[in-house]
Amino acid sequence: MATTVPEPAPAAAPPVKPARLIRSSDPGIVFRQRFTPATANLEFLSCAEFELPPGSTSQAFCLPRQESLLFQWEGESLVSVEGKDYHLRPYDTLYVPRGAEFALAHASGEFAKLVQCSAPAETPHPVHHSRFQEISQREDRIRRLKGKDVYLMFDVTEAADKLVAGYTFFRPFQRSWPPHNHTDQEEVYFFLQGEGAMEVYESPETLSFVHSVKKGDLVTIPFRNYHPVFSQQSPLEFIWCIAGERYWIGDKNKEFLKGVGGPITT
Repeated sequence: MATTVPEPAPAAAPPVKPARLIRSSDPGIVFRQRFTPATANLEFLSCAEFELPPGSTSQAFCLPRQESLLFQWEGESLVSVEGKDYHLRPYDTLYVPRGAEFALAHASGEFAKLVQCSAPAETPHPVHHSRFQEISQREDRIRRLKGKDVYLMFDVTEAADKLVAGYTFFRPFQRSWPPHNHTDQEEVYFFLQGEGAMEVYESPETLSFVHSVKKGDLVTIPFRNYHPVFSQQSPLEFIWCIAGERYWIGDKNKEFLKGVGGPITT
């Protein structure tokens, strides 16, 4: 007796999704390139900002030949790196390895802002999330200098090819002392809060870069330039991000920690 095999049921058509109207005035995620090495007289560092409106989710980003640090400047965000989520709160720092895909999301509240600093890398290292709430309670990660505190957010104890970074918080009416420069590191200062001034110069005789700085300004510091900062009537806060040899000057030169002596070169 012949067996009849029933015909397979036709596959259900996928539901038709409704269209969406997205107005030109609707908020969206903004990526703002602040500089590349060529535009900033640097060898390695690039810098950008992300602005995320509430309820936004970004596409995936990837820098195939660069390692990056993301700094949570304002608000909070969720960063997914290779499928794992990291919740960034204000002043948290996230290391993203060379070639890793990452995406950004912001659920609610005011706009969120992140700063991204990147440099070329040969080796992919592990993702590293530095939580400011924890670092700010660890005296081994804080350098308390005259008139200011330095928070080592991504130190040499974390694996990377070139990047080291942290935050410096100046109290009002203070200045950097002693002045210092680097023969093997370039740097960027990204100002987060307050108002002040900054000088960058090869020698006092060639001092020509003297500018006031405020929230959102940044200053690039090529090799061998001294770079003192001056706060004014309010506290001054900034990111410092180094690319090059991996050390922090205060750990390499104890005179800097003491705040004594003349100009220091490392």
